[in-house]
Amino acid sequence: MIELEQYAQDISGIRKSILAAGEALHIDHMREQIEELTEEMNQPEFWNDTERSTKVNQKLGHLKNKLNHYEHLLSTADDIDTMMELAKEENDEDMVREVGEELEKLKEQSDALELETLMRGDYDDSDAVLSLHAGAGGTEAQDWTQMLYRMYTRYCERMGFEVKLLDLLDGDEAGIKSVTFEVSGDHAYGYLRGEKGVHRLVRISPFDANARRHTSFSSLDVAPMLEDDGDEIKIDMKDVRVDTYHSSGAGGQNVNKTSSAVRMTHFPTGIVVACQTERDQVQNRATCLKMLKAKLLELREREKEQQMADIKGEMKKIEWGSQIRSYVFQPYTMVKDHRTNYESGNIDDVMNGNLEGFVTAYLKMQ
Repeated sequence: MIELEQYAQDISGIRKSILAAGEALHIDHMREQIEELTEEMNQPEFWNDTERSTKVNQKLGHLKNKLNHYEHLLSTADDIDTMMELAKEENDEDMVREVGEELEKLKEQSDALELETLMRGDYDDSDAVLSLHAGAGGTEAQDWTQMLYRMYTRYCERMGFEVKLLDLLDGDEAGIKSVTFEVSGDHAYGYLRGEKGVHRLVRISPFDANARRHTSFSSLDVAPMLEDDGDEIKIDMKDVRVDTYHSSGAGGQNVNKTSSAVRMTHFPTGIVVACQTERDQVQNRATCLKMLKAKLLELREREKEQQMADIKGEMKKIEWGSQIRSYVFQPYTMVKDHRTNYESGNIDDVMNGNLEGFVTAYLKMQ
């Protein structure tokens, strides 16, 4: 069968890609690390140090997941080879179609594994803290900021990342003025760091009675979350002002009745971070400190731009000429359908949360 001959070439190329990715990920060294960590966990005194045991357990789980994923792809490639032999012997057209479907799935998974090999930055394995801020455009920009927030949270959910809201400031009429949230998961910062910058939206505004076209801007800031025991960033608390205030939002369980929210201002740099999601002030304070370290790390990395061209670029003004990506709904076809979807609340049909720049038929890049 002609299809099987093509599939044989495809599976050969996919297998080479998987093996190359395994070499780039240093699978042999990964196995050695798993053995060392497993041996450490078997020591009687290991569990006496709760902090150390938790980190070792997390690292071991992370390494095992990577290794299992790699071995699963190779095993799947072997299974497809077996299916191809059976299909050829029995001349089974249905099995040939099944082989094609399995090949497509394996190709997607091998591409994802190959993408992981590019995560070689110093902090690509770290969790990330993302901050969205509405820019020029008033209520329209605040609504756009909320749309972006939903896009990124939905993307993170599909990637298996955990999203934790840290701080949110509602807009005057609609949308949100700013929002900060933490994203936890494998290579969270590595996947999201390229999204830093200004995002521009062009559409017919649902807030304009004359149905005129509006342009809105929102900025996204991405920074890696450092471990608490990291000595890379040291903060002198004499340089930090700590303010406490009542949390905003729905409240309940004394959340709005005590000064549990925390805001930190770093005088030397002017960086301000805030957290109000936890009921306890101590927890909000600890989260703020992690966010401040992340912002200071980002500032330090930005200062290395001249030596490291791949480190994040300068955050520009949230206005014309600064955007890294444009989402244009007008002028294009189906704008009326888009506005109908938006006004009816079906925003998920319009903004399908795609970080690589391709979205639904309603969304076209400029």
